[in-house]
Amino acid sequence: MSFRCLGAFLLFLLTLVAYASDQQRELEYAHDLQKINSNNVVWLKAADQSFLGLFTEAEKTNNANAVILLHDVGGYPDQQPLIQGLRSLLPQRNWSTLAIQLPLREMGASQDEYFGLFDEAHLRIKVAVDYLRNNGAQTIALIGYGMGGAMAAYSLSRESAGLAGFAAISLPLPDSGLPQAQVGGFIKQINLPFLDIYAEFDLPNVVDTARQRRMLGKDNPVYKQVMISGDNHAYQNDPNMLIKRVYSWLALNVTQN
Repeated sequence: MSFRCLGAFLLFLLTLVAYASDQQRELEYAHDLQKINSNNVVWLKAADQSFLGLFTEAEKTNNANAVILLHDVGGYPDQQPLIQGLRSLLPQRNWSTLAIQLPLREMGASQDEYFGLFDEAHLRIKVAVDYLRNNGAQTIALIGYGMGGAMAAYSLSRESAGLAGFAAISLPLPDSGLPQAQVGGFIKQINLPFLDIYAEFDLPNVVDTARQRRMLGKDNPVYKQVMISGDNHAYQNDPNMLIKRVYSWLALNVTQN
C-alpha cells in the first residue's frame, strides 16, 4: 500500500471514530443552568442521551417563529454575551428561542477533536426542531456561533427540510481533511436565506476566509455577508450591535407568520 493510500485509509478510519460527548462536563453546566434558569430548562433526548435546552417563549405571539441557538466550542446554552443576549432579546421581537447544549469534549481539547461530534450534534438539532414544532413553531431558523455554526452547516448539508434560514456568526473554514470539517462544501449546498456575519478582528480562520465564503455562497441569491467593525470573536465590545443585525436579517429574510 502506498503512503498516499495509507494516509487516505487512516483518514477514513478517523471519520469512523465515535467520539462520545463529555457527559460529565455537560452535567456540570446543566447543574449551574438549572439553578439560574429553572423556568426555561427543558430536557431533550437524542440517541439515548439526554441534553439540556433553554426554551424562552416569544412575548407577544404564539411561538410560530422560532430560532435554535448553537453555542461556540466548549460552551453552553447561556454562553455570554452572544447566546445569552440572543436567547433573551429575540423573544422581545416575537421569536421564541431554544438554546441547546451541543456535545462537548474534555477541557483543553482542540477544535479538531470536535469534528467527531458533528453527527451527534446533527441528531440534537433534529430533536430541537421536533420540540419546537410540537410547541407551535411554523418557521424555524438556525443561529450558530463559531463551532456551533460549523455544526449547523454540517447538519444542513445532511438535512435542511423544515428550516427557513441560517445565521452563522464567526463561521470558520477549518484546515482539515476530515469529511465533517468541509464547511466550504456545506456552504455551497445551502440554499436557505443565509447570513454570514463576523467581526473585524475575528479569529484568523474566520477573517482570512471571508472572501472565500462569499465566493462559495455566490450561487445562493439569499446569501449575505456582514462584518461588524471594531469587535473581535468574543463580541464583548458591543454584542447588541450584532444581535440587532441578526434580528433585522430575520425580519427581512426569513418568512414570518
